[in-house]
Amino acid sequence: MKKEIATSARVTPLTCSGHTRPVTYLHFAGEVFISACKDGNPMLRDGTTGDWIGTFLGHKGSTWSAKLSRDAEKAVTGSADFSAKVWDTFTGQVLQSYSHDHIVRSVAFNSDASMICTGGYEKKVRIFDTRSNSATHEFLGHEGNIKSVVWDSRPEAQDNIVISAADDKTVRYWDIRAQKQIDSWTAPANITSLEQGQQFLTVTAGQTIHFIDPASHEIRKKITTDYDVSSVSLNPEGTRFITGGTTELWVRVYDYEAAKELEVYKGHHGPIHTVSYSPDGGLYATGSEDGTIRLWKAASGPYGLWN
Repeated sequence: MKKEIATSARVTPLTCSGHTRPVTYLHFAGEVFISACKDGNPMLRDGTTGDWIGTFLGHKGSTWSAKLSRDAEKAVTGSADFSAKVWDTFTGQVLQSYSHDHIVRSVAFNSDASMICTGGYEKKVRIFDTRSNSATHEFLGHEGNIKSVVWDSRPEAQDNIVISAADDKTVRYWDIRAQKQIDSWTAPANITSLEQGQQFLTVTAGQTIHFIDPASHEIRKKITTDYDVSSVSLNPEGTRFITGGTTELWVRVYDYEAAKELEVYKGHHGPIHTVSYSPDGGLYATGSEDGTIRLWKAASGPYGLWN
């Protein structure tokens, strides 16, 4: 059912505790979401209530990235312990562990979870087959540490294009089949996030937010704020987006078409590192330096625990 969007009603967020250090990344799939944290223990939670389901134990350093497969049956994590791991979300067991030569900052599954890509302080993008533990491809080109890697999720891309963003202020597109870089784009400031959404590739850099067409690689909308943006998420309808800031405590909600700030919420006690809408757009989640995750109601009327 399509969710109606809340207009002005202020609703108390749900607070998910359990982590002991800053939350670095959140990712939804199906009815659940996963969180990465500097405590090194990624957690799986119910996507509507935030209830804890399980903790993935095995990393020996901070986890910087955690993502779920589309069917939520697998998770992949990247860590400061120089490894990426693939997990069974039902048993919590490690299915594969991939050694790296430095910190792994970002990981991602392809469409059917048969491959993962990784990026980090090696300054290279690696592609792994999840049925083995050796890299099938490696791409060099970035001159700074890689902050984020994503797969081009368009069906016509056929899991053949990976996109990366790094401290060298560049976003680079890599063709796996051709084994080369096929495009690049330079941001106006240090890139803080890169995400592949349903409609756009989103990039935050300094005080700017860019919505990029995934096919043409052209910027469809650029929004300049008066704060340093850490993360952005567009709702499934493409009508609103949320942001977190690198140095402030506020969650901000914007109208996409008008590029106008609609709502501002405070609840966290530290900067917000990661934000994400749920797949149905009924709520959004924020993860903070304060070690908590908060779920905020976006739908109008009853939703989940908000009755």
